[in-house]
Amino acid sequence: MAKEQQQSRADTFVLAGWNGHNGQPWQTSLNDMVQNHHPGGLHVSRMARVTSDVKQKCAAYVLALRPWSFSASLTPVALGSALAYKLDGSVDLVILMVCAVAVLVVHGAGNLVNTYYDFSKGIDHKKSDDRTLVDEILAPQDVVMFGAVLYSVGCLCATLLYFLSTLRLEHLALIYFGGLSSSFLYTGGIGLKYVALGDVVILITFGPLAVMFAHAVQVGYLSVLPLVYAVPLALNTEAILHSNNTRDMDSDKQAGIVTLAILVGPTLSYVLYNLLLFVPYVLFCILATRYTISMALPLLTLPMAFPLEKQFRSRCYAKIPQKTAKLNLLMGLFYVFGIILAPPGSLPLL
Repeated sequence: MAKEQQQSRADTFVLAGWNGHNGQPWQTSLNDMVQNHHPGGLHVSRMARVTSDVKQKCAAYVLALRPWSFSASLTPVALGSALAYKLDGSVDLVILMVCAVAVLVVHGAGNLVNTYYDFSKGIDHKKSDDRTLVDEILAPQDVVMFGAVLYSVGCLCATLLYFLSTLRLEHLALIYFGGLSSSFLYTGGIGLKYVALGDVVILITFGPLAVMFAHAVQVGYLSVLPLVYAVPLALNTEAILHSNNTRDMDSDKQAGIVTLAILVGPTLSYVLYNLLLFVPYVLFCILATRYTISMALPLLTLPMAFPLEKQFRSRCYAKIPQKTAKLNLLMGLFYVFGIILAPPGSLPLL
């Protein structure tokens, strides 16, 4: 009987662990034994970490592209295609998709160039809106490589458009490489942004040039018509950039660069922002009253513009570029729908 009690105490001691520590050493030994005998568990854990790292890397690349600004490139493509539809009565969807990808990747590459040069010139800092390189989310060489890939994809799309569209090669190359050069020279090379010419580049590139490009690849020839219809959209798109530059005035001054917002100061920047924001609505009112009521559709976004004006007036610039970009997207879409729904022959010059 005594032997059985001693054996029971010994078993209890082994299971409870030395000094009664709830079996932790025994559990640790068991876990080690399971892991040593099941290498598949380590493999699954390693694969999960790799998958997580890949997802984080992809998210970093997407964030570096500033996707909130893509309305500035997609709505001009939609507008140019809508004008082509009113002229010819049809739109080649393949050409539309390839054109949209071409404009989109050039825009994204331009954003990466901007990120790289703003960082290299010491303009971006911990309080900047774009902290891709400041926070070491991506390395500078990653940004350069990604930008080169996007420009290459854009050139591939331009090559496809040459075979898909009847537009002459010299006209296609003139518009496409003009837009590509503008996206790079905005901050790369001579850096037009740093000498107060960035607003002019954006006003031309993400307005008339993009609309003309989308229209030309559909109809096969160049026309001044898209330049006229691009004005309201171009002004609203410029409002995105101007609000961004107004927000960054202090940091830009410290970095020694000059933007239009710095030249005119906060008060006139507010006046200019209002002009860029509300003049398109005046143009839509004129088109709606004199030509066709369908052109009143963009006025549905007018209530979104007043809070932006109020926020800009109070000099609370946080998130204003993103909010203006959202307005730009919705206004552009309603503008496109207004053109598509307009009765034949009701729009000027169509």
